[in-house]
Amino acid sequence: MSSAVKVASAPAPRRADLIALWGGILFSFLFTGLIALAGARLQAIPKWPDFGPDWYYWRLMETTTAARVTAWGLYLLHQLAAWGLIYYAQTRLKGYAPGLRPLNMVALAVNALFILLHFVQTHVWYGALAEDVSIWSSQVSVIIMLVLILVMENQRRGMFFGKRAPISREASGFVRKYHGYVFAWAAIYTFWYHPMESTWGHLIGFLYMFFLLLQGSLVYTRVHVNKFWTVMLELMVLAHGTIVAVLQGNNLWPMFFFGFAGIFVVTQMWGLGLPRAARWAIVALYVGLVVLVYSGRGLAATNEIIRIPVIEYVSALAIAGLIAGGQWIARRIRARKLLQPGQA
Repeated sequence: MSSAVKVASAPAPRRADLIALWGGILFSFLFTGLIALAGARLQAIPKWPDFGPDWYYWRLMETTTAARVTAWGLYLLHQLAAWGLIYYAQTRLKGYAPGLRPLNMVALAVNALFILLHFVQTHVWYGALAEDVSIWSSQVSVIIMLVLILVMENQRRGMFFGKRAPISREASGFVRKYHGYVFAWAAIYTFWYHPMESTWGHLIGFLYMFFLLLQGSLVYTRVHVNKFWTVMLELMVLAHGTIVAVLQGNNLWPMFFFGFAGIFVVTQMWGLGLPRAARWAIVALYVGLVVLVYSGRGLAATNEIIRIPVIEYVSALAIAGLIAGGQWIARRIRARKLLQPGQA
């Protein structure tokens, strides 16, 4: 009897994955602070003038071989290491665990190492992948990640007010199985695209990338599929896009704020298990803010709020359709191979 009492009163074991998550979040904020503190010494580096929205300002006037080799070399090492860890996890690990496996510890250490190396590379050679590729490649990589999340989560939370889009389970399952490789590319490519500058846009962007790298490091842990944590990762693009738009002074911040907030209202919040009253309160708050902001901008400008959602939803349905079409073709090919000569 006494032993039963002891067992019943024993404290619940601490979740190692939760400890790693909060430790990683703390590390992310502290390292973002380090970037901010060290950013002043980068202001003396000569850069080209700003040539407009298609131009990325934070690049060298004269790219050096050392800058190019270190940026691309470290990026490729980081990318291959991440893909190797994902492959190992998919082929060796079974199911989600509340604790940490050795692979998670290795992944956390690898990402922390490359974060430090990127900081050193910026302050020694400065040049990043931006020296050689367009800013649009970085932005598109993140958009692809967000779109694939819509496809992957369609079966669980739906896509439109809790209702599922006409996407097959096989297509959603395909994205769920292989999403890690694409998400790792999107995060790591974007991470190495930018030098570690200390503007507000860079700081919130790097904090976002740190969180994505942390999420990838916690693969096959329960916190990796925590619905509140994953939705927060989706929503961080709202903060980043809005802040960058405000700093650019082009008066387009409502497009980013209400666009990404609209996706939260239409799709993302429906996977959180919120009570009906909370959902209606969020919808009312969103509508109220739209009325408040666009009463001054004019009714014609309200088309801004649907641009980003339309792009994401149309892209999600198109990608899901392509995947489903490819799977159908693959099934037909396999079926034809199984048919013996002379069979109908």
